[in-house]
Amino acid sequence: MWKKVSTIVIPTLVAVGILAYMLYSVWDNLLLTLEHAVIPFLFAAIGICVLAWILRGFRYQFILEGLGVPESLRFATACIFISQTANLIVPARLGDFVRMLILRHEDNATYSQGFSSIVVERVFDILMVAVLGAIALPFVLAVPDWFITVIVVPIAAGGVFFIVLLWSGRMKSENRFVVAVQRMLDEVKQASLNPRALLMLSTSSLLIWLVDVLVCAAVVLMFQEPVPFAIVVLAIVIGNLVKAVPITPGGVGTYELALALTFGLAGTPAATATLIAVIDHLIKNMVTLVGGIGSIYYFGDWSMDLLKKVFSREIDKEETFGG
Repeated sequence: MWKKVSTIVIPTLVAVGILAYMLYSVWDNLLLTLEHAVIPFLFAAIGICVLAWILRGFRYQFILEGLGVPESLRFATACIFISQTANLIVPARLGDFVRMLILRHEDNATYSQGFSSIVVERVFDILMVAVLGAIALPFVLAVPDWFITVIVVPIAAGGVFFIVLLWSGRMKSENRFVVAVQRMLDEVKQASLNPRALLMLSTSSLLIWLVDVLVCAAVVLMFQEPVPFAIVVLAIVIGNLVKAVPITPGGVGTYELALALTFGLAGTPAATATLIAVIDHLIKNMVTLVGGIGSIYYFGDWSMDLLKKVFSREIDKEETFGG
């Protein structure tokens, strides 16, 4: 019981602690900064964020089609919404299991297909956001060395991953685990490693992250802060690459800290940088939450029961990888 509670409570406390420290350190200037906010840009940011989700749904629909699971744009978008909503609460991205179970329930897809669809999405997300960061780096002065490391490592890892995919067909074994891994690699290759898929997934992923950057750019304009666009790009890149390490649920706290530190490179006042980071992530998480609630209604009552099982960590390995 304590183990189950601690895996949720401890990461949550870390997230709250980071945010509390950030806000406390600039508390005297927060209200003054908020007084000068231009609210219409807030609504613009929300609208842009919704567009980003539609693009994510379109990409996931394409991935599912490549795995032989044809579905509508609405279904694909709802799948992502509901799993990402779960990830806002449970640690270690365990909410992704929801997507696998939804595909099993609605399309009788194998758990391997569900897992492979998530792998393809995650690989292109991390790889393309890192590529975007590499493009932005030459336009930013005095970048800390660890920023370069955070960007270069995913690009190198992505290259290694695709090399493994190319050579995976040579794996021969009767071992059950190796056979299961081989099946997943074959499915990932089927969905991503052909000219059409590479072009489509790379282009759509870059577009998704550019739109994500525009959400933050709208928040920057909301506070009338003259932050160079390259800094905004770099902030989103570093924030999301740091967020990819599941230290806290939904990357709350670590994401905001990474954004605020990056904005500091442009001389943005600490209070403004903190507000931009917090409001940017709040918008994205609130849109995710609203979309997740809508997706529960879309899939029906059984999806709510599924979420409860994920939150209480009652889904065992056999249930998710047994077929």
